[in-house]
Amino acid sequence: MPVSSWSIRLARTIFLIVAVLLGAAIPLGFKVSMWIVGLGALGGLIAGITFILIDDVLARFSFREFSAGTFGLLIGLFCASLITKVGFFDLPWFHNLEDADAWKSIIEVCVYFSLGFFGITLALRSDRDQFSLIIPYVRFRRDASEGEPMLLDSNVIIDGRIPRIFATGFLSGIYIIPRFVVDELQRLADSRDPIKSARGKRGIDCMQEMRETKSMNITIHEAALREGEPVDVCLASLARELNARLLTNDINLGKVAKLRNVTVLNFHDLTRAMQPEVCTGDEFELSLVKPGRDKHQAVGYLPDGAMIVVNHAIQFIGETVPIVVSSTLQTSAGRLIFAELKQSLVTGEG
Repeated sequence: MPVSSWSIRLARTIFLIVAVLLGAAIPLGFKVSMWIVGLGALGGLIAGITFILIDDVLARFSFREFSAGTFGLLIGLFCASLITKVGFFDLPWFHNLEDADAWKSIIEVCVYFSLGFFGITLALRSDRDQFSLIIPYVRFRRDASEGEPMLLDSNVIIDGRIPRIFATGFLSGIYIIPRFVVDELQRLADSRDPIKSARGKRGIDCMQEMRETKSMNITIHEAALREGEPVDVCLASLARELNARLLTNDINLGKVAKLRNVTVLNFHDLTRAMQPEVCTGDEFELSLVKPGRDKHQAVGYLPDGAMIVVNHAIQFIGETVPIVVSSTLQTSAGRLIFAELKQSLVTGEG
């Protein structure tokens, strides 16, 4: 779960108090006058506020970006160390320079600074798969210890079925909601269009229900939309970076994600997979709702919308009757199933 704002404020307050006390304690160790101790406390306060401001800037970066930048810095410094040790400074013409030692220090600082900078920027632009080429076991350990979290888009949150499906036990793991998805739901909720507003409010209510479910691990990822990049592309890229499955009802988004080798979970696909296969000879009860094309026929529907035509059942419209499937037909409009009343019902009627 994301760290709450009050926890951050408490940690900053404690840090500031410790900084002031430490700033005052350092001069006391040298047995100086009290006004020097006061200056030390003031210095501690200034230093503490400075670090808090730096922390506020770093809040815009994720831990993944920070760790990637640190790793890139180490790589850059390692490369700089190799360059400065190849013997360039041992060449005779370099020793003949005036202030050779000063020039050596300046060049070394420039090399370390430049390669450190390039290491950080290259690491921040790289994804997790590129890191696995350098350290192959990184991806392994992450998959084994954390599993694959699920990244949610706005459509599947507005759908509202996530809490109910989670309660059945079919969904588990960490659920990640990008910050730009939360912002999109907020914009929809504030829209003047009543339909968009209703969708946004339903999505926010669903998200609140998920956060109030104690067994659901919900994380708000502080991801920002890249300038000029569509939301679908950002979601697919973020899912790839986080090694997450993408949970969505958007068919086009699913296609974009699959092109990037992202695992996509779609409730529509799940619904189709859960449709029962009706075969000749199957027996079940069916609610008859309207007459069929022929005078003696009645029609009912399966939960997936497939139509069943029952022969000699016109008198049972509005009732639920036991039937036996006699044949099935696949048409351009879907499945068409023909059935007969169970012999027991026909006998009883006769």
